[in-house]
Amino acid sequence: MRIVMAGASGFLGARLTERLRQSGHDVDRLVRRPPTGPGEITWTPSQGRLDPAELAGADVVINLAGANVGGRRWTTGYKNVLRSSRLDTTDTIARALAKLPETDRPRTLLQSSAVGWYGDTGNREASEESPAGSTFLADLCRVWEAAARPAEDAGVRVVLLRTAPVLDRQGSLLKPLLPVFKLGGGARIGGGRQWMSWIALADWLGAAEFLMEREDLAGPVNLVSAAQCTNLDFTRALARQVRRPALLAVPGPVLDLALGELAGEAQRSQRVIPGVLRNAGFSWTYPDIETALVAALKPQPGMTH
Repeated sequence: MRIVMAGASGFLGARLTERLRQSGHDVDRLVRRPPTGPGEITWTPSQGRLDPAELAGADVVINLAGANVGGRRWTTGYKNVLRSSRLDTTDTIARALAKLPETDRPRTLLQSSAVGWYGDTGNREASEESPAGSTFLADLCRVWEAAARPAEDAGVRVVLLRTAPVLDRQGSLLKPLLPVFKLGGGARIGGGRQWMSWIALADWLGAAEFLMEREDLAGPVNLVSAAQCTNLDFTRALARQVRRPALLAVPGPVLDLALGELAGEAQRSQRVIPGVLRNAGFSWTYPDIETALVAALKPQPGMTH
């Protein structure tokens, strides 16, 4: 297939690009600068500029663009960055797809979203049919997904990738935690009874390729593990992998002081289940937290540890 990808230089985008090319697909990257070689397409999403002709003849468009949710404190300015980095890119792609004649239009748009859609679910399981929550992230996901509607209205199969935090030593969940846990400072958040959503990197990549090829699937899809765990389960499992104790707890007020509004997300309970993937017969390589952490922390060639 010919695939056009936004966000190809990010953590997930770079790894998905590599996997798809290894599978024999051609991947063109949307870049916000003049092209420096073949396989690059210039666009300016902040101005809504993307020549629809650049997407003509592609089989699939994948949009993974968006600023890092956990990258900084959620000031008013950074909230605007989180919002614009998602809405501008999604709207620009969706409208470009809608402008193409049907014969030239890509069949599929894989559109990034997040399990933040569900807000705090407590002990309740949340499937793809569950309503949006009432948090900042839930509202962000709601308008983010809605921005893809022009493509759907034009007849493109739109798959909304409601992604959980991805387990990998270079990912946004584990990368900041590993040094702390290796020093014996690992700690559960509050009582640790809140549910956590997560997915192994290999399973996220496999699910993305699976959904790209399964033309009978559309709409929201939860990219989460087959088995959920609590924050306490995760804390203990990670401590076992680094062979250090994790006897501490981080009280909510301390998190609030350190992270501001972002602390609220760290303390919320999300018991999200992969209903669509499970019903479609997707097979997870790392279905539980123990095996996923073993894979995530396995030393890579050339790494020192």
